[in-house]
Amino acid sequence: MRRSFVKMNGLGNDFVIFDAREVPLALSAAQIRHIADRRFGIGCDQLIAVEPSGKADAHMRIYNADGSEAEACGNATRCVAEILLTEKKTDHVAIETIAGVLQSRAVERGLITVDMGVPRFDWAAIPLQSAVDPGHLPLTLAARDGTTLQDGIAVNVGNPHAVFFVANAEAVPLGEIGPKAEHDPLFPQRVNLEVATIEAPDRIRVRVWERGAGITPACGSGACAVLAAAVRRELLPRPEAEIRLDGGRLHVALRDNRLWMTGPVAESFRGSLELEATGGTAA
Repeated sequence: MRRSFVKMNGLGNDFVIFDAREVPLALSAAQIRHIADRRFGIGCDQLIAVEPSGKADAHMRIYNADGSEAEACGNATRCVAEILLTEKKTDHVAIETIAGVLQSRAVERGLITVDMGVPRFDWAAIPLQSAVDPGHLPLTLAARDGTTLQDGIAVNVGNPHAVFFVANAEAVPLGEIGPKAEHDPLFPQRVNLEVATIEAPDRIRVRVWERGAGITPACGSGACAVLAAAVRRELLPRPEAEIRLDGGRLHVALRDNRLWMTGPVAESFRGSLELEATGGTAA
C-alpha cells in the first residue's frame, strides 16, 4: 500500500510527515530507521504521524531517526501546525503530544508561534537517575582535544535536556561529546545536549546533539531549554532571546512561566511511499 507524505523542515531540522487521521500507520523501529536513512530512505531527523485527537485538532506522534519515540519537538510542532492552519483556514490550532496539548498560532511574516509549556527543573521530572541538583549537574564530559563541559543545568521542556554554557560553542567537538551525554547513566531516558554561548544580552549561540538523531541544524525544544536555563542562571536582562542555531534563528520568550517559541517552517517536497518496501503496514 502506498502512503502519501510531506517532507518539511524548521531551520533544516527535517521531518517526514504522514497523515494518519483516517488510516492508522504502524511502523516498526527498523522501518522508521529505513525511512529516515538519508541514503536508502527519504531522510529525516524525525518521522511524524498526525493522528486523530479527542483533545485537540490533531495528535502528533514523534519518532526519532533511530526508531525511538520522542515526547516533544518544537520544530515539528510548527510544521504540523502549518499543515493544520492551512487546512482549517484559521490562525490558531491545538496539537496534542505525549508532553501535553500545545497551542500554535500564525503570526506575521509567515512565522508560527508555539506554546511549549512550563519548563520543569525537578530532578524526577527531567528525569535524572537520582536526587542531584539539576541546576548544577554532577557531570563532567571530556573530549580527546581537552575540551571539558562542566556545571550543566538540566531541564525538561516536554523532553529532557542538559545545557552547558561555554565561552565558544563553535569549538566544542559535539560529535564526540554528544553521545557521551546522551547515554550517561545520569539520564535514564537519555538526554538532548545543548552547548550555548551568550553572544549579546538578547542573543544566544546554540549547537545541539539531539537524542536519537545526533547533531541537528536546529532543535525547537533545545532552544527553549537553553532560554529556560539562561533565565534560571540569571544570564539575561530579560526572559527572552534570539537563539542562533546552525540552521537559522528562533525567538524564545518565557512569559508567565511558559515558553513561547517563534520561527519559520518550509515544505521541501511531497511524495508517496510503498510501505511494503520497508516492511511496513497501513495499520
